[in-house]
Amino acid sequence: MAKRKSETPEDVESLSFDELRGRVEGIRERLNALRTRLARYFIQKQELVDVMTVCTIAQEPLLIVGPPGTAKSDLVTKFCQALGLAEGDYFEYMLTKFTEPSELIGPIDLAKLKEGQYVRKVDGKLPMARVAFLDEIFKSNSAILNTLLTIVNERKFYQDGRPTPVRIKMLFAATNIVPEHEELGALRDRFALKVESSPVKDQYMDGLLEKGVQNELNKALNRRPWANIASLEDFLALRRYLHLLMAGVGEREGEGESAVARDRKHYFPDDVYELFKRILRTLERENRVVVSDRKFIKLYQLIRARALLFHGGAVRREDISLLRYVGDRNEDFAVLREKVDALLRLA
Repeated sequence: MAKRKSETPEDVESLSFDELRGRVEGIRERLNALRTRLARYFIQKQELVDVMTVCTIAQEPLLIVGPPGTAKSDLVTKFCQALGLAEGDYFEYMLTKFTEPSELIGPIDLAKLKEGQYVRKVDGKLPMARVAFLDEIFKSNSAILNTLLTIVNERKFYQDGRPTPVRIKMLFAATNIVPEHEELGALRDRFALKVESSPVKDQYMDGLLEKGVQNELNKALNRRPWANIASLEDFLALRRYLHLLMAGVGEREGEGESAVARDRKHYFPDDVYELFKRILRTLERENRVVVSDRKFIKLYQLIRARALLFHGGAVRREDISLLRYVGDRNEDFAVLREKVDALLRLA
């Protein structure tokens, strides 16, 4: 497929609500094509690809959890190739306890250091990437953790003591297990959703062989039939449209309620909203799930993003299934999936 000419992020951020409203269905069509077509190259990964797509719309970091050999890095690689990212827009790195900050954010510029400036050369490094993948993220040391928290939280890093914006729009990370060490709690909490990439060999051996060999052949023959399905600008445009919608742009000014409250009542119906809160409280009370104030707000926006992508409108009960992925511990994943599905069936 020929790569489409895409807009720049600056172009997207300047689009009006009316301009986006006329294009949103085409954007949704491309992003839905991305998530359904990409999943064809894997076995039993549609759900995971769906979560990747929703998180990229919301620009919320996603943690993929699973043992080695369960396609974690291949999923991210193919997802980014489906976006047709330009050279330098994608950065990936495997972290260890010996990883130095310079490996992620660039080495010190020695010429400028002689002039008394502590500046890093960032070309080809994380600050210049628009999409990043950090494998084994919890194996990083404290210096890396502090750097990552600043980048994830505030989308900036420091050059010569001054905060400098980074270009990153989406961060994927992977780990074999989710460690429960207290010092990693802040980083864990930055991932509102954590999704498993489980082994499939035992149940789908024949299908795994077929897809796996085909992927190896595609690699050997330098074929990428999944490439350039959509663009990162499509994701940015849909996010801007959602934000403008939630802010009440394009509607008549109401009385007594904020635009956000009016939007919530219209696009997150009361019965579904109450179900969302009830399931969340049940998980906190019965399954020791910790949902901070920050995460609650992020979950609301992620559910809205899913509804926009899948239906183009109001939140439905099935969109609340994203609560399957709010757990912070390895033992949470299977339990929360069953619990959330059961609560949705009983509602």
